[in-house]
Amino acid sequence: MAGTAGHGSQAIGRPVGGCWGRRGRTRTSAAGGRGIIASMKVLLYGSTGYTGSNIARELVARGHEVTGVARTAGAETADGVRPVAGSVFDADLLAREAEGADAIVVAVTQHGERDLGDAVPALLAVTERADARLGIVGGASSLLDRPGGRRLIDGDFPDEWRPEAEAGVAVLDALRDSGSGADWFFVSPPMVYGSFAAGERRGSYRVGGDVLLVDDEGTSTIGGEDFAIALVDELETPAHHRERFTVAY
Repeated sequence: MAGTAGHGSQAIGRPVGGCWGRRGRTRTSAAGGRGIIASMKVLLYGSTGYTGSNIARELVARGHEVTGVARTAGAETADGVRPVAGSVFDADLLAREAEGADAIVVAVTQHGERDLGDAVPALLAVTERADARLGIVGGASSLLDRPGGRRLIDGDFPDEWRPEAEAGVAVLDALRDSGSGADWFFVSPPMVYGSFAAGERRGSYRVGGDVLLVDDEGTSTIGGEDFAIALVDELETPAHHRERFTVAY
């Protein structure tokens, strides 16, 4: 659920500042002294992918304990991550590995015949039972092109991206319709995001809601490390509960 259509290392990361810019709220990770933040135990799905590996490295750099689940967990797993081979659809693995977790993060893309939305009920149930947080990385396709406008997927949308984008939309709908008491959030990247546009780490980003964030030049993008910073900042200093948000430069 990552990429243009649909879906960093620092020991400090508590966002400081909070002014609302022309489009979205700007957050900057502090360059020193983020206060005392207890180490979290995080179960991360998709830990060897582009988004997941950046999140894994950011979590480890901040001193958190990470278990990374991937279809083939091995040499590609980031240093400091405990690798586990498995699938987000394996309910037994989820229940076992989520025991004692502070957060479950899902950064996987649609693959195969099974819909990612099928995994949502078990993820919510385990999250609520563990009194943890659930963070799911979605895509940009469900964002509105302007306030009161239409979703990106409902516009001139490339057919080759549609299956993955529709899967991301279905996951967001499943979360919103669940009625679950679990503390979940869904984060959408901007329009241009992925390994093809990794960019350089800036340590700052803007936060928005359901509308695509663009800069003054009309560009909507963020680098992989800064997207990871934003997600880990949300885990450390929760600001979104049972809602979607988006980040971009």
